[in-house]
Amino acid sequence: MNGASALAGAVRRGELSAGETVARALHRIDAANGTINAFTAVVAERARARAAALDRGLAAGEDPGPLAGVPFAVKNLFDVAGLTTTAGSLINRDLPPAAVDAVLVRRLEAAGAVLVGSLHMGEYAYDFTGENAHDGPCRNPHDPGRMTGGSSSGAGAAVGGGLVPVALGSDTNGSIRVPASLCGVFGLKPTYGRLPRTGTYPFCDSLDHVGPLAATATDLALAYDALQGFDRGDPACARRAPEPVLATLTAGLDGVRVARAGGFFAAEDYPQARAAVDRVCAALGADREESLPGAAAGRAAAYLVTNAEGAALHCRHLRERVNDFDPDTRDRFLAGALLPAGWYLQAQAARRAWREEMATLFRRTDLLVAPCTPCPAPPIGTRHLELAGRRELLRPNLGLFTQPFSCIGLPALSVPLWLPGEALPIGVQLVAAPWREDLCLRAAQVLAEAGVAEARPGVV
Repeated sequence: MNGASALAGAVRRGELSAGETVARALHRIDAANGTINAFTAVVAERARARAAALDRGLAAGEDPGPLAGVPFAVKNLFDVAGLTTTAGSLINRDLPPAAVDAVLVRRLEAAGAVLVGSLHMGEYAYDFTGENAHDGPCRNPHDPGRMTGGSSSGAGAAVGGGLVPVALGSDTNGSIRVPASLCGVFGLKPTYGRLPRTGTYPFCDSLDHVGPLAATATDLALAYDALQGFDRGDPACARRAPEPVLATLTAGLDGVRVARAGGFFAAEDYPQARAAVDRVCAALGADREESLPGAAAGRAAAYLVTNAEGAALHCRHLRERVNDFDPDTRDRFLAGALLPAGWYLQAQAARRAWREEMATLFRRTDLLVAPCTPCPAPPIGTRHLELAGRRELLRPNLGLFTQPFSCIGLPALSVPLWLPGEALPIGVQLVAAPWREDLCLRAAQVLAEAGVAEARPGVV
């Protein structure tokens, strides 16, 4: 894949114009989007105008920024001036177009990147499959008959298919990491509160994160550095100074204590996930295992909190326009609206206990290795997985291993692996203590340099 860092370097050196990078991206989108359905809107006129302005600035000797001329796209819950923020829904199509871009869109463009469009997603971000009743399924760029994962489905497909080298997604229970795993790209869910959500459509306030997906670990770090910084428009955004990681990306992991996540994350019934974790642990020198006894309760808490907070947000529309929801989304929100308050309080107590358990663990361990999804991308339309002689619902279990870490806001990065004999990628999570995204990114770079983690161009 043509990575963001390589493109930006060529533009900065004058070997390639921003206009050329954007024209190539628009051509790829036009050629492939009919197959994979990654984009819901393309802003070609805006992109060309932005590229032309960058090229004029370059000719005048201006610094175009570290992402000079890099095309990017955003999940359609990010506000884009002039577009309606649909959040994958039918109901939101009645809203007026956004007046201004989301903060993170503005930050990437300030760093020289060029927005080319908005991306497919699961309705209201409540999805792990990439199948949307209103917009149709988003299709895996490595096999269009397969799922992308969700809810940042278009982001995974667009980067995995080489349409753009960088995309923005959101992650409440795994919605960056699941499509990163199934589409074979790098995806970072930062610490809760690290990046501002200002100008994005909410889902579950106490669990919502935003972050980048990219074709390489270097590109992920490059985008992450450009995105950092406090913004008062998001009450959850931490008042922390940016902590750039790109310059430290090649520092290696000497002295970093790496462990395998066991217990709930053992993946004994998921052979591909377990094999992928084995490879990563061997490459990173993870020679011990942490049992993580609170993980199952943490995942259960995430379910209840998501149901309750999501249903509360959509309560009016559940009363007035219930039939305009995707049926799967509707049913989950209706269930959440009926949850007793006591259950929500118990879930928050379980969440606190799980957070304390992990805080204790990170006094003796710096980095955890865990499976990301239980399997590579299933065929579109799959409803169940056959595992170890039993039948399990697919939709919730795609987030089996991502939800516990979202529940307590830990930084987690999915790295893509291609196992021998497998035609599809699968991801492995790198998880660190709060605010230690640098460790996740350094480990991802180690794996990339060793040839263990790799994003390959899609077939579309």
